[in-house]
Amino acid sequence: MLNVRPVKLLPVREQAAASLREAIITQNIKPGETLALEATAKALGISATPVREAFQILARDGLIELAQNRGAVVIGMNKKNITEHFYIRAALEAEACRLACELKADLTEIENCINHSEQAGPENYSDYNQSFHYNIWLASGNSKLVNMLSELWNGLSIGLTTTKTQYAKKSHAEHQRIFMKLKAYNADGAALEMRKHIIRSMNDILTRYE
Repeated sequence: MLNVRPVKLLPVREQAAASLREAIITQNIKPGETLALEATAKALGISATPVREAFQILARDGLIELAQNRGAVVIGMNKKNITEHFYIRAALEAEACRLACELKADLTEIENCINHSEQAGPENYSDYNQSFHYNIWLASGNSKLVNMLSELWNGLSIGLTTTKTQYAKKSHAEHQRIFMKLKAYNADGAALEMRKHIIRSMNDILTRYE
């Protein structure tokens, strides 16, 4: 049996928003498609309330347009707003790394993700990936930053030419480099490695728009 510890994940509404954002970014949900509230909640395995809140998050981000029938119509994304999205994430997540280093924050939960994500396998990697980032945000000690990044989370950024196994291996190696800088409380180094990680994710996703 794998020695895998539970991980801390985003609140349900942000997880729902992230699942839908990931599907929109990867074009598994196409522009013009209608998302019915109850059907979406059933597909995600959650109640309608967090899905309604997720719709509001995505509407503010310009990915969907809310409909009067409690559903939404997908607007979608293009190269320009994908680039904008990931550059904002890169800036904010790099700052979270800096703050965690400056605070000399407890890195126990982040280390747990590093130690267990590889053995969890590619099918379970998404939760460890999310938890790794989420715990860095929490380690920043800045609740406003945590809230902003939670609403920007987009799940795994898998490009057209990358398998889940390849993605998990590549992402895990990048997480290790970030963690080594965090463990040394090297603020500049951790911020740089995080920025490189996010920009690489952006470039992977952009292969779907070529």
